[in-house]
Amino acid sequence: MPLTERRLLWHGVIATFIQERLDAKLDKLKDDDAKRLELLAQHQYGAWIENAAKRVGQIQAVTHALKPIHPDARGTNLYVEPNQLPKLEVLGSHALGTTFAGDVVGNAAALDVYKFLRLELNGCSLLAALLAEDEAAMQALHDDPVQAQTLRDAFAALTQPRTGGPSSHPLAKQLYWLTDSDPCVDSHYELLAPLFPTSLAHVVHAHIQEHRFGEANKAARQAYYAHKANTGVFHHYPNLAVQKMGGTKPQNISQLNSERGGNNYLLASLPPTWRASAARLPVHSHSVFERLFSARPEVRKTLRQLRQFLASDPEPNQQTRQRRAAYIDTLIDEMVSLSGELVQTMPAGWTSQSVDTEDRFKELNRAEQLWLDPLRAQLPAETDFAQEWLKMDWPAEVGKRFANWLNHALKNQLPVGDAEAQQWQKALLVDEDGFKQQLRELRQRLDKQAMPEPGATL
Repeated sequence: MPLTERRLLWHGVIATFIQERLDAKLDKLKDDDAKRLELLAQHQYGAWIENAAKRVGQIQAVTHALKPIHPDARGTNLYVEPNQLPKLEVLGSHALGTTFAGDVVGNAAALDVYKFLRLELNGCSLLAALLAEDEAAMQALHDDPVQAQTLRDAFAALTQPRTGGPSSHPLAKQLYWLTDSDPCVDSHYELLAPLFPTSLAHVVHAHIQEHRFGEANKAARQAYYAHKANTGVFHHYPNLAVQKMGGTKPQNISQLNSERGGNNYLLASLPPTWRASAARLPVHSHSVFERLFSARPEVRKTLRQLRQFLASDPEPNQQTRQRRAAYIDTLIDEMVSLSGELVQTMPAGWTSQSVDTEDRFKELNRAEQLWLDPLRAQLPAETDFAQEWLKMDWPAEVGKRFANWLNHALKNQLPVGDAEAQQWQKALLVDEDGFKQQLRELRQRLDKQAMPEPGATL
């Protein structure tokens, strides 16, 4: 494209920007307001550009900023184009390449200058054109080559470090990084002052916004939860946190932070959640209810709530029965979870195994062995165990032991007896969605071995 034509195109883009700013301010004034003439003078093409060149020193273009570390920190910010950074295998600003959004920090009142420099023509920003000393862009600033060069240098200084050399601040973060082999030698450390990768954070924010609220991901999410087919990709960010920067004035942090409304996403970087080993076993115990089951957090919580509820002497009505039944259902669910965990984590036959020449589980009640180690019935040497399991006398015994355990847990504070125990046992044995369903599934699994069928029903 000829130089003259490109100069005119740049001139048109700039003139439109200045006119739009003027119109926005004039719309707020009455027709006879004396300030209108002042604004018209300020927004003359040449006058506005010269004023912008004076104010550009109040802001600085950056890709890595200090204020997000702490809003009151003062120190060095950096503008480094991502394609100039070392290429690493980890994610970093270098991954942005030539497509990135530069940020700006400084006086929020001068941010309009940066908006001016972000004006684009054919995909190239005015700032990038001036940094490359594009002749057409420079001529669009001023007809006089000397004055155009002066204006260009003023605007290009936006990306340069401030005079005085690198500096930090008491509110900025600093850390010592070991650069050699001996951590006991002070000279083997380098003092680092981390900066916030604002350009990278802006791209990450845009991606997550699209994944959270975009129509394509919305459709994929709906299909995922509805168990339906979808040709798209469902993006999900568990434990996503949102960091607010700048409070009610996010522009005081940076321009890009203002465009995000001060929102910055933090991906989950958490240590593993500690879980008690599912392989904890009733070693040298007569019953799993003695210690292992009673120690489960949800069991302790439910028992405490049940005691408090019954101790309050509630009215003998339907609401009371329903609430009491809900507590019992929770305990039964914990029984089902416990047995399921042991089936999944322990080898078949663990209740018959000896370790260190000591029968650790020999004392465990036989009915509970049948309940907690059902896959033992699949072992060739355990035909007697299989017959006992399929006979299905043992669930009633497990229910009785559960009822006795619950009565014992409540008896210190409440007058419970045989009637209550029968109620607890019945609740377990008729639990269609939990205990009985688990037994059915195991029964189907064991029946596939065509073991002798005693004729019992479940």
